[in-house]
Amino acid sequence: MTQDKQKPFLGFGLGLRAEHYAEILDRKPDNVDWFEVLSENYMIDGGKPLYYLDAIRQDYPMVMHGVSMSLGSTDELDFDYLARLKALIERIEPHWFSDHLCWTGVDHKNMHDLLPLPYTEEVIRHVADRVARVQDYVGRQMLIENLSSYVSYREDAMPEWEFLSAIAERADCYLLLDVNNIYVSSYNHRYDPLDYLDGIDPARVWQHHLAGHTNDGNLIIDTHDQDVIDPVWALYEETARRLGPVSTMIERDGNIPDLDSVLAELDHARRIAMPYYRAA
Repeated sequence: MTQDKQKPFLGFGLGLRAEHYAEILDRKPDNVDWFEVLSENYMIDGGKPLYYLDAIRQDYPMVMHGVSMSLGSTDELDFDYLARLKALIERIEPHWFSDHLCWTGVDHKNMHDLLPLPYTEEVIRHVADRVARVQDYVGRQMLIENLSSYVSYREDAMPEWEFLSAIAERADCYLLLDVNNIYVSSYNHRYDPLDYLDGIDPARVWQHHLAGHTNDGNLIIDTHDQDVIDPVWALYEETARRLGPVSTMIERDGNIPDLDSVLAELDHARRIAMPYYRAA
């Protein structure tokens, strides 16, 4: 595999959610360029989710995003899971697929949470090898996403951005850079989010997430159930200025509003980024 390919730019997209299925099919809004689907919701044999997915993908490009690959686990890779993932990829032909730089459980028990890893050379080797094996099995490169972080390890030997970048380089994969997660982690761990951007190779970044969170004054939790806040928009503007054109989407997983409200946020992202993207 090689990094010598032009970064694709899909424009501005949304996370596809069941609450909006029927309206998307009925209206076919032209101010959303693509949709991201949660892979595990569609790794099934039939039913309503696949019906709507097949219908909507006739009109919009798709990408896939997973939450259960557990790339950082010491368990063996789950090839039953990967076989179902590969079948879905072959069915909907997404532009790319992604998952998180994390572990999700032990002894093949999924804790349904995205758990952070120690930032060490040993873990870099371990995860990069697993990413490479996934890519070889699926037959295409993937994107890995930075987490929102609430704890750190005594063993940490480097900052998160160095850890993330090293894995992407060694596995020859790409990055889904979640701008809200950078903001959340920088607040929780008291570092400058611009240092994070300085440590990322723009050529590796193929996608951005934007989302809301919950802040109790001491800790931010990445809940995806609120609107994007102004400091995250400001960080996104700086990201657009530094990294150039990157496919960007709005994530909303709780307190899901009507479609027009989510599209309004997406239009706001477009207004922020496009002046920098046109100049790139």
